[in-house]
Amino acid sequence: MTNATSKAPVMKILDAQDKELMTVRKIEREGDALIIRGKIFGAMPMVAKLTPAEARAALRLLDWRTILFLLTILFRKG
Repeated sequence: MTNATSKAPVMKILDAQDKELMTVRKIEREGDALIIRGKIFGAMPMVAKLTPAEARAALRLLDWRTILFLLTILFRKG
């Protein structure tokens, strides 16, 4: 049952001063890529594409402490 007053889920990406940089409205698979749809600065629509090669490149940017943090972030308050 859906509540008419409920909003679709969104994820916000903030800058260092907690100002909104991007609102992600949808993340979906398209072939072998991950498609991220949203708005930048609350106004400009954007579609970003994450390919398997770029996802592997992103993983190489992480150290072990950051990987551990990512594994536990969903269980933290905030």
